[in-house]
Amino acid sequence: MTRAKLNKKELKARLMSFLSSRTGEYFALKDLFSSLRLTTHPAKMLCVDIITEYLDEGKLVYNSDKKICLPHASTNRANGKSNVSNSRNRHSRNDNPNVFVRKSDDNVMHEILQEFGLPYGYPKSIAKYAEKIAPGITHNEIARREDFRDVLTFTIDPHDAKDFDDAISFRVIDDVARNAGNRAKKALSGAIYEIGVHIADVSFYVQEGSPIDEEAEQRGTSIYLVDRTIPMLPEHLCNYLCSLRPDEEKLAFSVIFNIDENANILNSRIRHTVIRSNRRFTYEEVDELLSDNKCGSYGKDMELALRTLNELAQILCNRRMQEGSIEFNSEEMRFNVDEDGHPLSVYFHVATPATKLIEEMMLLANRTVAEFVGKERPAKTLPYRIHDLPDTEKLGNLSAMVGRFNYDLKVDGSRLQVAKSLNRLLRDVRGDMLEKLVDNVALRAMQKAKYSTYNIGHYGLGFKYYTHFTSPIRRYPDLMVHRLLTRYMEGGASVSRKKYEGLCEHASMMEQLATSAERASVKYKMVEFLTDHIGEEYDATIVGVTEYGIYSQIHENHCEGFTNCRFLADEPFDYDDKNFCLIGRKSHHRFQLGDEIRIKISKTSLERKTVDFDFIKKYKGN
Repeated sequence: MTRAKLNKKELKARLMSFLSSRTGEYFALKDLFSSLRLTTHPAKMLCVDIITEYLDEGKLVYNSDKKICLPHASTNRANGKSNVSNSRNRHSRNDNPNVFVRKSDDNVMHEILQEFGLPYGYPKSIAKYAEKIAPGITHNEIARREDFRDVLTFTIDPHDAKDFDDAISFRVIDDVARNAGNRAKKALSGAIYEIGVHIADVSFYVQEGSPIDEEAEQRGTSIYLVDRTIPMLPEHLCNYLCSLRPDEEKLAFSVIFNIDENANILNSRIRHTVIRSNRRFTYEEVDELLSDNKCGSYGKDMELALRTLNELAQILCNRRMQEGSIEFNSEEMRFNVDEDGHPLSVYFHVATPATKLIEEMMLLANRTVAEFVGKERPAKTLPYRIHDLPDTEKLGNLSAMVGRFNYDLKVDGSRLQVAKSLNRLLRDVRGDMLEKLVDNVALRAMQKAKYSTYNIGHYGLGFKYYTHFTSPIRRYPDLMVHRLLTRYMEGGASVSRKKYEGLCEHASMMEQLATSAERASVKYKMVEFLTDHIGEEYDATIVGVTEYGIYSQIHENHCEGFTNCRFLADEPFDYDDKNFCLIGRKSHHRFQLGDEIRIKISKTSLERKTVDFDFIKKYKGN
């Protein structure tokens, strides 16, 4: 008899039933699979999705041995202690040179890392081991690589970046017949460009099975908290030896494209290279250049390269959107801090032409590498970056919600039709009262991207083949891809899928834990910032409504807080879940999404990372 396929709801119930009977005990993934009798790969993947979701929501926790637990309600996630933060010790020091720290509340950030079972130091023995590694750029090594040292090359990164793991080279191709494929020769018009995406060749320095490799495998990723970076690799490697710093010869692993003025890829090749970056750009410098038609101080060749790359990136982005890639409206909250790490003001990181330029070049390289291996027959093992179809129930709920506000979302039809409809909705709500809510609900409807040797494509990008190749300094899966790509290019046989699937599952889990810790650190800084403004009044917009009260966002700084129903008016309220509003039983006054209100910051809790607002008044006309 064939066993019925286990759905997500049933597996959630089975998982939580098992863990509830063993509260406080930690289990490895393979032990959970065995206990739940999950024998097929799809069932195991579904279980990992559920666990990741519960970790993100704080229902499950992860310890330093990478095991999962349903905690007792009163214990700290990581160590079983009372979950109370020591939140004002700002002047403590961290002497570990492998943690890049501005003076800050170390105790709090350490507790956040500990909460998710993440490291906040780096073993000194491994750091010393790394310092003994030589650059290795010998004549023999250069001879076996393609030489790009004389080609215009540069990096573009955030202004505070310390490691530069990707660089772009650019040159105009004159000899069309020699550099373009036969198919392209017949229809060529205009210039042909050679664009190289050069990635730090970390695999040259980090040998598989070495102490550095074992430590990196366990960490899985670098961690970016609000005021510090916890690196995956020792500082000597990520900031110096591997980092593609300007005016230094560096070893790289590169994807080189010949591309025409319409962003058509004429051909591509993957090579080990040696490069020499001419300049390190910040995003701000590139954005300023691209917004100004005047010639600057970077030289004509550099300006031609940046402007051309920007034009090509725009074409590639538009093409992705037409092919089903989804573009969310996102902003990342950042803080200007004093010398002790105390937040002074809030600002936001948003997509700009410079960030989009780099994003499109990295997407192109990652996709090309995935296709190079994935389309080969017989198929060889590779860690893919996969993204499954959206949760149909959640997408249906979103469609029903926006329908009440005269917006439309198509949830039936082909993958491309649904993706285009979702993109249209995200564009239509920009600047609307529903924008933040729609973004959040749409994101929750999306499955989480993860790593797997079983390729199902990447729904969010609309790619059939996709992997992570471009950040081996900060992501372990990229390092795995570099090693396997080198092996396969040299004619090597495929590796064990079982082994690499286990590595993918671990990397996916570590990535999610790092993301959760990063969000917690931002939330803490937001609360710390608002603590200095208790008693102050601000204009705000209601961005969330529940049966218990409202969430509103301050116009000035986009910080959010909660107002309980009992502080809205001297009467009980009923929650209208169909229209997302609270209705006073006596006055029939409504509080609904998009209402403009006046609030006062009344209370903050650094321990719980919460902010309470008092309601002052509601503006007329809404």
